[in-house]
Amino acid sequence: MTNMSKDLVNVIGLGYIGLPTAMMMASHGVSVVGTDYNQDLVNSLQAGHLTFQEDGLEELFAQALQGGIQFSNSYSTDADIYIVSVPTPYDKLSKRIDPHYVVAAVKQVLDVCRKGAIVVVESTVSPGTIDRFVRPLVAEHGLKVGEDVHLVHAPERIIPGNMVYELLHNSRTIGADSREVGERVKAVYASFCQGDIEVTDIRTAEMTKVVENTYRDINIAFANELLKICYSDGMDVNEIIRIANKHPRVNILTPGPGVGGHCISVDPWFLVGDYPELAHLIRQARVINDSMPDFVLERVSHIMKENGLSDFKRVGFYGLTYKENVDDVRESPTLQLVETMKEHLAGTPKSYDPMVHTQVVDNQYQDFDAFLKDIDLMVIMVHHDHLDQCASKVQDKVIFDTRNCAVNWPESNKIVKL
Repeated sequence: MTNMSKDLVNVIGLGYIGLPTAMMMASHGVSVVGTDYNQDLVNSLQAGHLTFQEDGLEELFAQALQGGIQFSNSYSTDADIYIVSVPTPYDKLSKRIDPHYVVAAVKQVLDVCRKGAIVVVESTVSPGTIDRFVRPLVAEHGLKVGEDVHLVHAPERIIPGNMVYELLHNSRTIGADSREVGERVKAVYASFCQGDIEVTDIRTAEMTKVVENTYRDINIAFANELLKICYSDGMDVNEIIRIANKHPRVNILTPGPGVGGHCISVDPWFLVGDYPELAHLIRQARVINDSMPDFVLERVSHIMKENGLSDFKRVGFYGLTYKENVDDVRESPTLQLVETMKEHLAGTPKSYDPMVHTQVVDNQYQDFDAFLKDIDLMVIMVHHDHLDQCASKVQDKVIFDTRNCAVNWPESNKIVKL
């Protein structure tokens, strides 16, 4: 597609969402400035080096550079549209959204933007966040929404591991106070987005994104609770799910060791925090999924006893990321489990992840062979492609396979399924 918009776009926050979005726009003819407070990150991008890896990103980066993308620590004073793509954590006690990153970014935009600028919040937020936290900022700056500044919510809809494809093909939602502003922002996203782009009001857009991730969390929780029921009574949950899914209206997901990432493991809490008397099912799904790392640890203890293993120092966890074939460790179930072991077993267990080249925990190995040499029990937490490629190296181990992926491995191993 070619870009029909002549707007200059300033993307604020060059992390897992903001950077690919900025590059995708720039590669499709949109004038883009990418801004981040991290000087090292900006320096790296200015030098032509990506800050994280994923299939297709290098090619997209090259196209964006050719398209004239710029990177800076400063907010653009000439931008027509500002896209805020910063983290939105939640308060662990109240379960409500912590909007301080969004608030800080919008404040800086309002300090420099010119009259008529559009501020788009891409960060996932709870319904009502823009009304409660963003609109008051505009008034504090002596400006009027709809005249001096226009507010829009266009929640991101991509997942690490498949960013380029999903940016191009996933549908999008544009929430705006006026149809005219919504259509103007839609034109920018339509420069690259081949999916449907819905224009609606802001609160509907906020709620829609949170509902999408909550739906997935609830369905994962059903699979995980089913796993616990089957395990308690000696039934094979994988076989039961396989047969049940042959029904045309049944599609049970695969159970696993927990839910990570910054979307599914966080966004449902927004609804629990804002609607504590109503979000009963949503709360219970979060409790079930958050309990899975502890369930894995209990299973590890049982497996060790069954196999005559007594030294936790000879247990190794494969996979530190929250999903396969990415380097993203945010809310990783493995890191949750490691913290529990560190607290209760007076030490950090051994771990290895081929995608994580920085040291994120103690006793993290960077060499797979050395990792295998020092363990007797390997717990598979993440199914990276690397594991399939190196399965032949795994010999004479007890394997606790939480991902049901150890198929046709060397017969010298003893494989236990989740």
